[in-house]
Amino acid sequence: MTQQASSSSPAQAASSPSWSVDNTSTGLSLTLNGEWKALSDELMQFPEAALTAASPKAGQSLLIDPTGLKGWDSGFIMFLWNVKQAAFQASLVFDDRSLPSSAQRLLALLPGKAGHPSPHQDAREGILARIGGTTLDILQEISTSSSLLLDVLRGAFRALRGKSSMRLKDLLVDVWNAGPSALLIVSIVNFLIGAILAFVGLLELRKFAAQIYVTNLVGIASAREISAIMTAIIMAGRTGGAYAARISTMQGNEEIDALQVTGISVAGYILLPSILSLILMMPLLYLYGTLVAIFGGFVVSMTMMDLSPTGYWLSTFNGVELSQFAFGFIKALFFAGFIALAACRIGLKAGRSAADVGIAATRAVVIGIVGVIALDAIFAVLANAVGI
Repeated sequence: MTQQASSSSPAQAASSPSWSVDNTSTGLSLTLNGEWKALSDELMQFPEAALTAASPKAGQSLLIDPTGLKGWDSGFIMFLWNVKQAAFQASLVFDDRSLPSSAQRLLALLPGKAGHPSPHQDAREGILARIGGTTLDILQEISTSSSLLLDVLRGAFRALRGKSSMRLKDLLVDVWNAGPSALLIVSIVNFLIGAILAFVGLLELRKFAAQIYVTNLVGIASAREISAIMTAIIMAGRTGGAYAARISTMQGNEEIDALQVTGISVAGYILLPSILSLILMMPLLYLYGTLVAIFGGFVVSMTMMDLSPTGYWLSTFNGVELSQFAFGFIKALFFAGFIALAACRIGLKAGRSAADVGIAATRAVVIGIVGVIALDAIFAVLANAVGI
């Protein structure tokens, strides 16, 4: 069987790649002629039926005769590899000893036969394996976070003795960012929450001629639950996300690695100012937010009910016990510690790319909000147990 690329002139025909398969006394012979270049449009594929048409016998050799070969490149190697696959399918022995040594070495780099894609393996684990893996991951994260918390506490004790690596300038900057800079958004959110509570409460209590108790509703709800939760959610989205983004950026810039190499405690130098500033400012923001929420209820009540301003404030502070403020104050402390520690931990374990910064910030906000709600549920159960 002979095949040659078509050409428009005798000179081009002489240099065009061609091949032929012939029966000889020693087996089949594949004769190659012309130039075999990968960029040539005349380069041909070897058909699978080319060998079977010569009626070969199993075990015969397929000899390669490159006598007429004038030039070649990687396209020639691909053609030979197709021939080798066809010889394998026809149970022939591919004999490339007459090829140039460089062509033999390149051809030897290719596999002996074309591989077939392996079937997709179902990598899903069983339910028990997934539960066990998740449990181990949670325990590992709890252990790492606990160690981080202990490092921060040791740094705080060293700061009290004047031996901490924390700089006062860093602490003051973080205090400003976590406290006074957040007053506007805390004021707006808590004012609106207090106004909404008063509006809805008046609509319902008016049915029972009990409008005066709206002062207790707004005061207790704000002091006990709403102000603490809303302030914590604001700080989780505003400050917690900023902490995670800042620390993950330092991680990507290898600043954390530089601090560790030089022997500077990351917990004392980076984490302690952030966590301490939020713990100091969050309870104060809670108290401020509670007063703003009560003021929001006051504004709405003055427009919807016949009550003097003095009577409203007296009714509020007579109906809301000091223990409610203390309870909310303690919750705010725990919320602040959780938000700051979670954000710092997420920032430390973030990746080193720009995309990882956004992922860390988003994760810190989500975990902070969900964690605050979960902690509030725990505090509600504890408060009911102790009778608060």
